[in-house]
Amino acid sequence: FRDAGYVYVSVDDCWMSVERDANGDLQADPVKFPSGMKALGDYIHERGLKFGLYAGAGVLTYAGRAGSYGYERQDARKFAEWGVDLLKYDFGYVAPGTNAPELFRRMGQALRESGREILFSGCLGRTSVTEWMRSTGASMWRLSGDITDQWSSIVNVAKNAMTVAPFSGPGGWNDPDMMVIGLDGEGWASGVGWMKEEDVCKGCTDNEYSAHFSLWCMLAAPLLMGHDVRKTRPELATILQNAELIAINQDEECRPPYLAGKSGEDQYFFIRHLSNNEFVLAYFNLSEAGHEYRCSASFADLGIPYESGCGLELTDVFTGENLGVKRDYFLPAVEPHGCRRYKAKLVKIK
Repeated sequence: FRDAGYVYVSVDDCWMSVERDANGDLQADPVKFPSGMKALGDYIHERGLKFGLYAGAGVLTYAGRAGSYGYERQDARKFAEWGVDLLKYDFGYVAPGTNAPELFRRMGQALRESGREILFSGCLGRTSVTEWMRSTGASMWRLSGDITDQWSSIVNVAKNAMTVAPFSGPGGWNDPDMMVIGLDGEGWASGVGWMKEEDVCKGCTDNEYSAHFSLWCMLAAPLLMGHDVRKTRPELATILQNAELIAINQDEECRPPYLAGKSGEDQYFFIRHLSNNEFVLAYFNLSEAGHEYRCSASFADLGIPYESGCGLELTDVFTGENLGVKRDYFLPAVEPHGCRRYKAKLVKIK
């Protein structure tokens, strides 16, 4: 996974103790991390990876551990001392009279003063943060509440992110949430430990996980895996390590996709421009209806009408199959909870 581009190992809430030490510093939970966080950071760095850590803007974190309110600069210096490369900064149990922009700016400035380059990930969980979160120094920002390991949640989180896709670009990224690919009904994001037993998520099909990954790649979302990578099934490793999809996600021009066609509420045709003068065509069928769909869309939506004398040479991003040159339109059949994605190269037709 590291060699495919997944370089951050991010530790979420509950790594710290409830109380600070005698110097007022955050301290690691002695049972979970008996060697401390610097030792963990060193271990991560020795393996060519980067170290991500969680903190909260309030007096407590959501899990009731020590928050950073009033200690922003002290904590930022400690994070730098430990070798932290990414800080996920959450928003809960905030002090009366404060507001979100103020609290995120306080930590953003503290990180800039820390002496270490630390990627700042703002976590407030609403689309309105796109109006101001970048100004705090954040490089990514959460758009919704927590995702769960079920198709309906993936769809809701993705649709939420679609509404603000143009706000994502170089230096600042919309973060729909982590990916749930590979959880297979296990872990917190599946509801284990907090949902009633009968409500715990059963996970998704491989087809749904594939569509999930394609959606995140088209949206240029941060690709954060949320499952135990040691248990990754080969079928899912093929999805998560697909070099073509990762290249689309990481494209240097970072242009957002645009909706070129839609049928009903849940069938989408997206187009995204890439830096090498190519396109990506992505067809999604998010519907619960049990039938395939063909989205009504034409290449005129790309600015390539029939009379231009041009067509598109299409290659299936997932299989690598070359479909030849198509002119005017291309309408693949897409099964429910599925997608089709193609790289397209402009070709002059004689």
